[in-house]
Amino acid sequence: GYLKAPLPLADQCVARVQGESISIDTEQAHYASIIAGVGMRRDLVPRAVTIALATAYQESGIRNLDHGDRDSLGLFQQRPSQGWGTEEQVQEPYYASGKFYDALVKVPNWRSGDVNDVAQAVQRSGHPKGYVRHVENARRLASALTGETPASFTCLVKAPPPGDPAGLAEFLEKTLPESSKVSRTGTTVTVKAADSELAWSAAHLAVANHARYGLGRVEVGG
Repeated sequence: GYLKAPLPLADQCVARVQGESISIDTEQAHYASIIAGVGMRRDLVPRAVTIALATAYQESGIRNLDHGDRDSLGLFQQRPSQGWGTEEQVQEPYYASGKFYDALVKVPNWRSGDVNDVAQAVQRSGHPKGYVRHVENARRLASALTGETPASFTCLVKAPPPGDPAGLAEFLEKTLPESSKVSRTGTTVTVKAADSELAWSAAHLAVANHARYGLGRVEVGG
């Protein structure tokens, strides 16, 4: 079962959007943050991130799997034999996400079509209606991680690692849109974003990686 909700006291992250909450564990949060970041780096609307996350939920449980059906691998269970890339490439989250979006934007009605059907057009899965049950959770997660819904993403990590500001700065630089400028002074990482949506996205993507980089505190616009 990829989709078991984390136990109440387990380390977890929660997206709260329009009165509904969705919980994921910290590993899923890390990969979801990359999927969202790659979409936004390409100037794609939050809907693209919703479709990508619904797909990753169904294919891997938002985990970077080293196995799958036939030769399927990684977050999106992409198959090297079907031209998605080498085994190493499809297990590299940034590459895999990029290839997903490359294929997504070629689906003629991806902006307006049914999320399940668009996901299926990209994936050609043996379970063509498998994405339906993940759409609402994916939408909430996408809305939080893209900054569309401000102050909507939190993570509980009981024993975070020592703070790694250099690691966090490097991660954000690689993940945020190029218009979001990342700088670091000592233990403080600052992101100058073009608008408040991008600022909230940066904050939420940082929070999503608390279990890796040990954040002390996150502020948006004071």
